[in-house]
Amino acid sequence: MIDQQTIEQALDQALDGVDLPFLGERTRGKVRDIYRHDDQLILITTDRLSAFDRILGLVPFKGQVLNQLAAFWFEETRDIIGNHLIATPDPNVTVAQACEPLPVEVIVRGYISGVTKTALWYQYSQGKRTIYGMDFPDGLSKNDPLPEPIITPTTKATDGGHDERITSAQVVEMGLVEPARWEQICQAALAVFARGQAIARQAGLILVDTKYEFGVTPAGETVLIDEVHTPDSSRFWIAETYESRRAAGQEPENFDKEFIRLYYAAHGYRGDGDPFPLPPELAVQAAQRYIGAYERLTGREFQPGETPAAERIERNLRAWVDDKVTG
Repeated sequence: MIDQQTIEQALDQALDGVDLPFLGERTRGKVRDIYRHDDQLILITTDRLSAFDRILGLVPFKGQVLNQLAAFWFEETRDIIGNHLIATPDPNVTVAQACEPLPVEVIVRGYISGVTKTALWYQYSQGKRTIYGMDFPDGLSKNDPLPEPIITPTTKATDGGHDERITSAQVVEMGLVEPARWEQICQAALAVFARGQAIARQAGLILVDTKYEFGVTPAGETVLIDEVHTPDSSRFWIAETYESRRAAGQEPENFDKEFIRLYYAAHGYRGDGDPFPLPPELAVQAAQRYIGAYERLTGREFQPGETPAAERIERNLRAWVDDKVTG
């Protein structure tokens, strides 16, 4: 893995965004800058880090890790359900089939954990025993495994709002997703999660929970979109120390951004109002975790892309557009 000094030196070159007028109008998401090109989407994954539905700061190499790791997982789960990936013309860029995104985030949980207001443990710790339409017994402790993975949907936040908890029954009742498609999505989500847990286990990690997004192609096919099993959309614990730390009442060692959520929560921030800036030392630690997760899960050494990333991305996308025109 690249050393800490290299990451520290990259702090000033972290990618906040790319403005490419030759691609048309840009849509700026929490983490990705998105362009529409014919029937395809160009998704540029930046180094922006979000938590509590807010942008906290920039983490060097994070965008490249997310983009390349998502491409790895799309390939690893293609036999379970199709996805939107077409090409990766740059380490930070995915060219994807344009789909109609479904207005539900599909959260799959294998453990009772989390500090955000939509997290299972947060609700349970507030005394609730019926959560997401499911009943939970007394006596559970934070970070305990669930008998089997469960699906806990949320709405998709818009205009800076927060995701809201709903039940699977409400997804159908509210007309957010038609019944047959929702059943297909739930089956696929649990199967993809099981595949993720198996590969993570081989890497010495525990896939704790994750977020999936699904879309519908112009042909009506349900596909995975956005990203899969990255440190942004998922939580990973180190398997070797999980049992001993849980027995000692300690938080599991993680390979994701949960430690940043815990840091902000410990300093009184859980998503209300503007967050305080991400401290540089946390950004470096986050980069180390993201890169470490990529290398463990894929079995590949992380190779940082050429910097400045914005110039490289523009050059590679201009070449991609030219190839489309001449090809």
